[in-house]
Amino acid sequence: MADILSRRLFTAMAAGAVFGSGSELSADEKPKAELPKAGVGPVEAPFERDYAPPEFKPSWKKPQTNRLLVQDFVIFAHMDLPMVKKLLDREPSLVLATMNWSAGDWESGLGAASHMGRRDIVEVLLERGARIDIFCAAMLGMTDVVKAFLTMQPKLIDAKGPHGFSLHFHAQVGGKESEKTLDYLQTVKKIELKPNPFLKKDDAPAKKPA
Repeated sequence: MADILSRRLFTAMAAGAVFGSGSELSADEKPKAELPKAGVGPVEAPFERDYAPPEFKPSWKKPQTNRLLVQDFVIFAHMDLPMVKKLLDREPSLVLATMNWSAGDWESGLGAASHMGRRDIVEVLLERGARIDIFCAAMLGMTDVVKAFLTMQPKLIDAKGPHGFSLHFHAQVGGKESEKTLDYLQTVKKIELKPNPFLKKDDAPAKKPA
């Protein structure tokens, strides 16, 4: 029963906080994606070339990874470690797969686990070959890595991860272990921090005196 309730809770959170409006988030933090209506799958946007096609022609020797499998993997990567391991054992290429939820809202399993603060899932994905990015580094509290990224490209301070979540959001959901990273990001660009819907109370950083 507890497992069923936890899955129902995640579904509600994902619909309301990840793909919905996110009442506790600022305008910049509000998720951008919307799931298709019930019974309607993803639809590829229409496209016609208005330019000369590239000379190189891909051979497509092997089939692409199934999109439904990618979708399920990314969803499980938000909260279900056993299923992440099971699907990776079945299809190792999933570790690099991304899902386009709509309008360019791309999300990988690593991106999903990172903005949920799931260090256990992140560690497995990195061990299996996932490519760490600045958002994951912020959640893990890897301040030096985040500094290196921002030194290389200062505009990344305004970069948005899956569903529009910011660097500050990722550092915030990392809890106590990423508190120093969040402090550093605030020195680069100070923003008003709203309550993070995915941060466990036990992991919340201690409040600092004004």
